[in-house]
Amino acid sequence: MKKLYMKQKVLSLNSKFTVKNEAEEDVYRVEGSFLRIPKKFSIINRQQQEVALVTKKVFSFLPRFFVEVEGQEVLTIKKEFSFFKAKYSIEGHGIEVNGNWWDMNFEVYQNRTCIGSVRQKWFSWGDSYEIEVLDEAMEIILVAIVVAIDCVKADDRAAAASTSV
Repeated sequence: MKKLYMKQKVLSLNSKFTVKNEAEEDVYRVEGSFLRIPKKFSIINRQQQEVALVTKKVFSFLPRFFVEVEGQEVLTIKKEFSFFKAKYSIEGHGIEVNGNWWDMNFEVYQNRTCIGSVRQKWFSWGDSYEIEVLDEAMEIILVAIVVAIDCVKADDRAAAASTSV
C-alpha cells in the first residue's frame, strides 16, 4: 500500500500543483492549461515525462473528461444529471467508484477489486487529498480521477461565485 498527497493551491492562476509521497517528495507534477480551450491537465512524472493527460470536453451539457495514459485513452469520466448530489460515471478499464464523490471520500474498484481510495483532507488551505494506492499499476489512473473530479468541483464553485454577485 502506498499513499500520495495532492494539494491544489487556491490562488494559483496557472493550475500547477504537485503530488507527493509519504516522505513529502514530489512524485508527479500536474500542470493545467490556463485560459485555453479545451482545458487540459498534464500529469508529469519525476523524469519529466507526461504519463497521463486529462482533457475536459469542450461542448458538453455536463462535464466530461477523457483520460489518456501513455497516449492511449483509457477512461471517460462523466458528470451525470442529478438534483441533489453530484453523480459521476466512469467508462473504461472496468473502473467503478463507490462512496461520496462530492465530498471526495470514495473507493475505486477495478473489476470488483478495490485498487485505491481517496479522502479529502479538511482544515487546509486549498484542496488537499490523500490517495491510498492498493494496486500500484493503477496509480496514474487514480491520480487522474482525482484531478478530473477536483476540476469539476472548482468549476462549480467558480460558477456559484459568479452567480451570487
